[in-house]
Amino acid sequence: MIAVLNRVVDFIEEHLTEEIDVAGLTTGLGTTEYHVRRMFSSLAGMPLSEYIRRRRMTVAAADVLGDRDLLGTAVRFGYGSTEAFSRAFRAVHGISPGEARRDGGPLHTQPQLRFRLTIEGNSTMETRIADRPAFRLVGHAARVPLIHHGPNPHIQAHIASLPDAEHPRLKALSNTEPAGLLQVSADVDPDATEGSELTYLHGVAVSEATPVPDDLDAIEVPAGTWAVFRTTGPYPAALQSTWAATASEWFPSNPWQLRPGPSVVAIHDRAADFSTATTELWLPVERA
Repeated sequence: MIAVLNRVVDFIEEHLTEEIDVAGLTTGLGTTEYHVRRMFSSLAGMPLSEYIRRRRMTVAAADVLGDRDLLGTAVRFGYGSTEAFSRAFRAVHGISPGEARRDGGPLHTQPQLRFRLTIEGNSTMETRIADRPAFRLVGHAARVPLIHHGPNPHIQAHIASLPDAEHPRLKALSNTEPAGLLQVSADVDPDATEGSELTYLHGVAVSEATPVPDDLDAIEVPAGTWAVFRTTGPYPAALQSTWAATASEWFPSNPWQLRPGPSVVAIHDRAADFSTATTELWLPVERA
């Protein structure tokens, strides 16, 4: 996976002034656009689309500071007007092209990325692979913004809005793995952009044949393979560290890649104040 990401970065660098077909590129590299975008975002700390924009505006700054006319520069980098180019330039550099040409800066440079895998060898990840038939995730769903670090207050508010009696009711419906009350994230932007919206469902897994109560939302999950990561420690920090480690350690070292589908967190044990917990993170995967 690390080699694939570096090939993607090299391709971007060679085609900065062209339309970049990420889907076609990743297919040619024997992987999927979805997996590459998710891994890139996790390891680089920014969406792939944002990296492309930053690199383009970094290289475009040389044209802006030179004597090339602004419209010619805009067209060269794929923008149909000087206004669109100026908005993108300001978003990266914090100043307009005119101000950059007049004052010479300040400019914010995005260096070309290079991915490397460092193997520490001093820790293991408790992981299993599970082949599951089709099932349903049922519960109460809401659209919330994606937050990478710390508790998500929008999810907390959604759960707090449910009556106390709803939690045991949902748990009683659970009849298949992942077991127990679940935290489900679906419809996630492949770039996993901070602040982008996703569907969060507080609920349980039931068999495909189980009827769904009229007052509950449902997500149909097709048959497939899942990687299951078990973690015990401070909550949610330990869980979020596991999320990060799947991209930086597990996927680069194993013959699996992410496939589209919901990610699921099962809480198996927790402290009364939820300061610590034992969790299972279920990620939909396929052979790389």
